Amino acid sequence: MVTFTLCLLALVAGYFLYGRFVERVFGPDDRKTPALTRTDGVDYIPMPTWKIFMIQFLNIAGLGPIFGAIMGAQFGTASYLWIVLGTIFAGAVHDFFSGTLSIRHDGESLPEIIGRYLGQRTKTISCIFTMILMILVGAVFVSGPAELLAGMTPDYLDAMFWIVVIFLYYVLATLLPVDKIIGKVYPLFAAALLFMAVGILVMLYVKSPDLPEMWNGFGTKYEKNPIFPMMFISIACGAISGFHATQSPLMARCMTKEKHCRPVFYGAMITEGIVALIWAAAATYFFHENGIVDEATGRAYSGAMVATQISKDWLGAVGGVLAILGIVAAPITSGDTALRSARLIAADFLHIEQKSVKKRLLICIPIFALTIAVLVYSLSDAEGFKIIWRYFAWCNQTLSVFTLWAITVCLALTKKPYWITYLPALLMTTVCTTYICVAPEGLGLSERTSYVIGLLACMIAAAWFTSWQRKHRSQPASKL
Repeated sequence: MVTFTLCLLALVAGYFLYGRFVERVFGPDDRKTPALTRTDGVDYIPMPTWKIFMIQFLNIAGLGPIFGAIMGAQFGTASYLWIVLGTIFAGAVHDFFSGTLSIRHDGESLPEIIGRYLGQRTKTISCIFTMILMILVGAVFVSGPAELLAGMTPDYLDAMFWIVVIFLYYVLATLLPVDKIIGKVYPLFAAALLFMAVGILVMLYVKSPDLPEMWNGFGTKYEKNPIFPMMFISIACGAISGFHATQSPLMARCMTKEKHCRPVFYGAMITEGIVALIWAAAATYFFHENGIVDEATGRAYSGAMVATQISKDWLGAVGGVLAILGIVAAPITSGDTALRSARLIAADFLHIEQKSVKKRLLICIPIFALTIAVLVYSLSDAEGFKIIWRYFAWCNQTLSVFTLWAITVCLALTKKPYWITYLPALLMTTVCTTYICVAPEGLGLSERTSYVIGLLACMIAAAWFTSWQRKHRSQPASKL
């Protein structure tokens, strides 16, 4: 428990120390935000800061900090370090600047921001890439909650029934003004998710299990895949996630003061890191006690099985129900905002206003159709969901690479300390390149070859940035 406690304290300290430094780099001021200058009653709506925080937290949470952390726990204490260091120095910075840059540029969506700093060609590529990711999120975050709800309700309310119900909710949440559904129910669901995390945290200290410590080594008997890059892809939302950069602009359109950006954007990511750390520790204890295979069925424990079992055993009947509802709400509320982001990204790219319902439907119908097609494929066979989830995980982290490089260029142009995103950008460039080379669903190359290619990608990216910087070094600082 010593390593876990130190990591928990480090996350809290990171918000107050490094978070404040990052805020000073940005330099918030008293200018009017897009929520006040472009109020439209649909997407640009001023909202209280506490509510924006709760919505942002639930938007970015999804299944990642729970299921990702549970699966990442199989890598041992190395998962703790990645959650802590990744959250403080990469994920929270990534989320903070994707939100603040959106505010400074009239609430622009992520591809618009990327295009502004990396060029129109990159904007088009990132737009297509982001739309694919949003549709994948909308699809993969339906079946998991549907299966959990089916297990909590009578037999005639099966998984297919709940899939239809959840998707109909997606339609309403995507089309209606942000304050009608999202602004009302998200804070309640976020409270349930936080209750679950706090309950598991308390039980960790009550049970005080003999968790592995980092000075006893980073390896584990449960995971045979190499820590690099597999762990960095498995634990995404609990450390850094490109999906988050698509969600920050949603809340950037609702904020009334720039000074609220650190608690909302940086703070929500730190909170998610804490949730991920708690579940990683709980899963470590679970795997130690039960192994990774259910002896009764011979089936490997999934993230949903581990989360459900821990919630029921540790929190009792009532607490377990509330915790499981939190697990259900998290992916659903990420799926609906993913499709909402897809609508806004397409609208920004095509320059179609979104105040009228007709214009919103014009964009949403193709998005819904593609999402249903992906969902049907994922349900068609046992491997369908796994394949889509793997591609989602890689696309998610690759999008963070686009975002980090765009922020790095922005900071360099404004003569600010760009290294705060330059170093994470190099790391994630290496991670994503190595993963797609070594993964079975990718090129399936050997580990040695994949590492070499990943290192070459890192060196090429560094050389590109150095060359670009030399050309722009003599230019006066741009205004952010």
